[in-house]
Amino acid sequence: MPVPKKRHSNTRTNRRRKANFRVKPVNFASCPACGEPILPHRACTSCGAYQGRQVITLKEKKDKKKEK
Repeated sequence: MPVPKKRHSNTRTNRRRKANFRVKPVNFASCPACGEPILPHRACTSCGAYQGRQVITLKEKKDKKKEK
């Protein structure tokens, strides 16, 4: 069985392996209730809906300008 005569450099080894660590872009879906972009298989952070039903009750954000 063949054995390499010389050691491969770290650069050459890393160049070969770099395809395994490539970052893939995130696929966004749109929320059917409000249309906001969301990650698939997760509840919407803006309206709290998941698969057509309300699963999270969201609190309204307080405006600091209105309080003053």
